[in-house]
Amino acid sequence: MTEYASPRGWQGPAEALAFTGDGIRACLMNLAEPCHLVRLNGRLAATNHGTAVDAPRDGIELLAVAPPISAERLGSAAFRAAHRVRYAYAAGAMANGIASEAMVIALGRQRLLSSFGAAGLVPTRVEAAIRQIQAALPQGPYAFNLIHSPSEESIERRGVELYLRYGVRTIEASAFLNLTPTVVRYRVAGLSTDPAGRIVIGHRVIAKVSRREVAEPFLRPAPPAILAQLVSAGEITPRQAELAARVPMCDDLTVEADSGGHTDNRPLVSLLPSLLLLRDQIQAELRYAQPVRIGAAGGIGTPDSAFGAFAMGADYVVTGSVNQSCHESGASPHSRELLAQADVADVMMAPAADMFEMGVKVQVLKKGTLFAVRAQKLYDLYRAYDGIEALPAAERASIERQIFRRNLDEVWEGTRSYFAERDPEQVQRAEANPRRKMALVFRWYLGLSSRWSNAGEAGRELDYQIWCGPSMGAFNAWVRGTYLEPAAARSVTDVAEQLMFGAAYQARIMQLRLQGVPVPAQYARYMPQPFAG
Repeated sequence: MTEYASPRGWQGPAEALAFTGDGIRACLMNLAEPCHLVRLNGRLAATNHGTAVDAPRDGIELLAVAPPISAERLGSAAFRAAHRVRYAYAAGAMANGIASEAMVIALGRQRLLSSFGAAGLVPTRVEAAIRQIQAALPQGPYAFNLIHSPSEESIERRGVELYLRYGVRTIEASAFLNLTPTVVRYRVAGLSTDPAGRIVIGHRVIAKVSRREVAEPFLRPAPPAILAQLVSAGEITPRQAELAARVPMCDDLTVEADSGGHTDNRPLVSLLPSLLLLRDQIQAELRYAQPVRIGAAGGIGTPDSAFGAFAMGADYVVTGSVNQSCHESGASPHSRELLAQADVADVMMAPAADMFEMGVKVQVLKKGTLFAVRAQKLYDLYRAYDGIEALPAAERASIERQIFRRNLDEVWEGTRSYFAERDPEQVQRAEANPRRKMALVFRWYLGLSSRWSNAGEAGRELDYQIWCGPSMGAFNAWVRGTYLEPAAARSVTDVAEQLMFGAAYQARIMQLRLQGVPVPAQYARYMPQPFAG
């Protein structure tokens, strides 16, 4: 242990000192009480009792004292108060209902925030989810995802109309490239004032971003041009437009680093400080009554990563991939088993179904599936040819046999029928543009592949599109050999409790290290273990 120039002492009952490995760990894990590390006759001991004194007594030298700490105190108190949750923690949305009703309700009943994965679902399916979640959680907490849909603007618009009609008070806005009238309408339509003249924000927005140029519009008030457009359309009032100039477009801004699904693969240690600085600069300029809170997502799969995010200044943390392997998720048992076996490097980028033509990619699991390779093949063909009819006969036959397993003309008929109900304008555009038609046909495979994964479609296992980031592999390594290793044993509430307790434990270890104590390796990391009761 490190020598101190002016050693301190400890005073208390000798029987309270723990010298064994199990005893020392129990003292460290008792986060509700202070932990004293002492040295007696060259031996390390720990205790949750006694007090520090100025000089060693009875040969006992005090090495360090860690004050009480709890998972409930990590992150922003304002986040916990605003969302009425126990932890500065949220489970982010995963599209196609992977972040399911069961997941949102299970976490909400434990006063933890979760966002329903509405992206990719038809409005009737989202409406049913709203009804179910609101019935189970009439006082919350819950959120619903609003994903930017540049190729299908009506889907984004109809989503906001649903949220307004049913009084959904919190949305998670994701994949936005810039502000759109739909997300501005949702935000501003919830503005009012209380009897004292203070602005009341009735519609909370959690913006998920990975770029400064996308973050800044959410950190600033809504653009006047969009407000004028909405006032003219009668979708907000002139008074709401005035109030909008005094509040940011979001309450919480989630910094999405190297995550599953839509991601720019940015490292959290670089991206988070950059956006924290941007937030502080804009706050100093505009002086909002309540500064925007900044959260960390992407790579949060262990207590170390969660604590690291809090240590860097995150107001809250958001998990994603790790929740998909839990039994409440909308993923099939087969997909959950694949996720539970993944390592950190078992992921790769693949073309995104919703932004296929733009070349946007998503991060997916590569172990146990050929989706990423096959999706990239389709995108390469899209870039190289002007339409389905322009495909070389051999190429067309190959993808019909290996990927689609049917004639492309049949695929188009099915695609045409789907969009005729969902968004008829898409059909009109495709029939006038062969390349657009090819894109919709190829998106048939990209869209269904995630649904096959969720439904557990037999015979299509190699085509499963399973969104996944490297945090999944880190989580699996952490839980290996513990009760959480089997996918069937994983619950989103249990994962949340273990991660947050573990983050608080890691904070305690860091407190001791900062006092110069090189904590022995066997105590330096929290491993999952069932909580009593």
